[in-house]
Amino acid sequence: MITRTASATYEGFGKEGAGHVSTQSGVLSGNPYGFNTRFGDTPGTNPEELLAAAHAACFTMALSFALAGEGFTGGSLSTTAAVKLDKEGEGFKISRSDLVLTATVPGIDAEKFAEIAAGAKANCPVSKLFNAEITLEHSLTN
Repeated sequence: MITRTASATYEGFGKEGAGHVSTQSGVLSGNPYGFNTRFGDTPGTNPEELLAAAHAACFTMALSFALAGEGFTGGSLSTTAAVKLDKEGEGFKISRSDLVLTATVPGIDAEKFAEIAAGAKANCPVSKLFNAEITLEHSLTN
């Protein structure tokens, strides 16, 4: 089993508070986050952006391994993820993650590609984590 860690701190409360987030690898180290990085344009990160990055990376890697498992070599995959934060009652919920994939996979037909991509979407560990709608749009060139 693999365990990865991250930590967050928050000084003050509500809109006036501010936090920092760090990851075990050090890629994030004291990166700022707070109300204005989440709901405004202040430089820093936020949970939804981090989840979008995780989902895009996880899905793309899962698809890469699925394609390799089917005997495809070479090519390229590029994915963006848009994680939606919606108001729900007095709070918020993450309602969906929209994946948009652009791929170049020599020698694959569109139907087979769509099947493999759908499997990667359903089975990447981050997709399994979300309790939200997950969509996938893709374009393929050979």
